[in-house]
Amino acid sequence: MKKNLTYLAAVALAFSFAACGGQKKQEAAPAPAETAEAPAVPAYKIVEKEQVDLSKFKTDKDGYIVLFDGSSLDGWRGYGKDKVPARWTIEDGCLKFSGTGAGEGQTGEGGDIIFAHKFKNFELSFDWKISKGGNSGCFFLAQEVTTEKDGKERYQPIYISAPEYQLLDNANHPDAKLGKDNNRQSASLYDMIPAVPQNQKPFGEWNAAKIMVYKGTVIHSQNGENVVEYHLWTPQWTELLQASKFSQAKWPLAFELLNNLGGENHEGYIGFQDHGDDVWLRNIRVKIME
Repeated sequence: MKKNLTYLAAVALAFSFAACGGQKKQEAAPAPAETAEAPAVPAYKIVEKEQVDLSKFKTDKDGYIVLFDGSSLDGWRGYGKDKVPARWTIEDGCLKFSGTGAGEGQTGEGGDIIFAHKFKNFELSFDWKISKGGNSGCFFLAQEVTTEKDGKERYQPIYISAPEYQLLDNANHPDAKLGKDNNRQSASLYDMIPAVPQNQKPFGEWNAAKIMVYKGTVIHSQNGENVVEYHLWTPQWTELLQASKFSQAKWPLAFELLNNLGGENHEGYIGFQDHGDDVWLRNIRVKIME
């Protein structure tokens, strides 16, 4: 009996020792590696200029304000400029850009064009046709943005602060085959969402475009069909930017401006692009949706 009691005492002592920490202490999990910091956003400025009075522009029978009536460039000016660049002219009732063939290498008499009023909730419609192998685009909610280098202020390109409805000759411009899943073709949200269905008419023929922006919802239409839909200022919008050429890592300034599209008031300019190719526009009109 004594032998058994001694054995039981030994077992109890061993159990007590283990319970009090006699076993090897578990090592702490290593701390997660620190993630790389996002590139710094350079200092920039939003340039505010006087806007045109929309009451001075004709409203048509459908309730659209006519931004271009085929005979006057009233209300229009160059991006970062006070006047319309010389390469933007009126031809046969159309607003025409006469290309240089230099792509994005804009010349002094060229450059992007904007209507000098900031819009918030609206429906924009216009007709467009492009030259063979041509490239252009329509911007909206754009800001005029400057940065400074070596003491000199310079304007950043319009597309770092604005979504782009692509205007392109899909059949002949190489951009149609770049990007992902055709997201650089006509009516696409450039480099982010492809237009589906892709119902563009070929170069030299008129296409009907419509862009609706209402409380963050954006719809692109082409030739009578809705082809793209997305929602600004949402986690999904941020994901789209991060997967594009405008990501935080690739282009921190563009990412900041596009992620906070339209600034505090969620409003901006409507504009068209000088991409070096001939493009024609007509019936440019906008309906305010408040």
